[in-house]
Amino acid sequence: MVQQVISANELHKIDPVFGQLSFDDHEQIVFCNDKDTGLKAIIGIHNTVLGPALGGTRMWNYANEWEALNDALRLSRGMTYKSAITGLNLGGGKAVIIGDAKTQKSPELMLRFGEFVHSLSGKYITAEDVGMETSDMDLVRTVTPYVTGISESIGGAGNPSPITAYGVFMGMKAAAKFKFGTDVLEGKSVIVQGIGHVGESLVEHLTNEGANVIISDINEARLEEVSKKYNATIYRGKDLYSEAVDIYAPCALGATINNNTIINIQAKVIAGAANNQLANEKVHGQMLQDKGIVYAPDFLINAGGIINVYAELENYGKAEIMRKTENIYNTTLEILSNAEANSITTHQAALNLAQSRIDARKKENLNS
Repeated sequence: MVQQVISANELHKIDPVFGQLSFDDHEQIVFCNDKDTGLKAIIGIHNTVLGPALGGTRMWNYANEWEALNDALRLSRGMTYKSAITGLNLGGGKAVIIGDAKTQKSPELMLRFGEFVHSLSGKYITAEDVGMETSDMDLVRTVTPYVTGISESIGGAGNPSPITAYGVFMGMKAAAKFKFGTDVLEGKSVIVQGIGHVGESLVEHLTNEGANVIISDINEARLEEVSKKYNATIYRGKDLYSEAVDIYAPCALGATINNNTIINIQAKVIAGAANNQLANEKVHGQMLQDKGIVYAPDFLINAGGIINVYAELENYGKAEIMRKTENIYNTTLEILSNAEANSITTHQAALNLAQSRIDARKKENLNS
């Protein structure tokens, strides 16, 4: 008889969904499958204490279904805290579609996905994320009202990316104020990793302020395009984390702050748009603090996008969108100061503030 030995890493992959490392008492996880369109999607609903779960749909060519599930779980949890810390009456949700958005996305697939969203009766409201465009949300809107980020021509707030970038810029300025004593970014060196819609908008803000912008991306054509447009320097080195810059702005996928990168990071401030930047929130948040690196919590400073789409639900205009997004500056300073005063990580300080709002609402609901 041959005894099968299963490593700890393999073990979590064969546990039920509730045993996944990223499972955090999620209220609901929905697996969507449609043979005719090839749709394979996962909708994660983390928490709806403050309101319906709102979060974008990401289409990505995941290596396997476990990777997709993990992303849905982590991202939906992040949305809960993003809405809570920003003062929005929304819960946290996220959807992922497994596949290559460039070759496998079709109108039929998006419509079928919209029908799955509609079947949840408003408990989850979708929006645009990686691999999606405003036009995709417009299409989903034809089969369900539970979608935001639709075109302005049909009553929506439009593409949330520029507002997301503006919020990151505000958070970055606040982090710079905390670390350097000034929020003026002129002359500061900033590496922007990932120059998609949000990354490019951030590059524009930084360039307009006179920062020395360095850009990095896996898409060479985008690098050339953005470099030419904003006169940004293309990073051609082998390890951008070891570059002696003032600010590192991760704007691609998450978990770039991990055991392998932290030991090399020379930046004094980390402030970017990517979700789940810390591979391990407790471990890596503490490692950054020990190195004296100021980390602006991602779910706080990248909340501009959800502020933008929330406007469609609450019917407020651009002026209020910008006011709420600019307030990310003040909240970031509050979080950084609180972390320092209480000798905790900035990530934990942000979680505490968000959780306190959720707990207060839960208590109200119990007493009502």
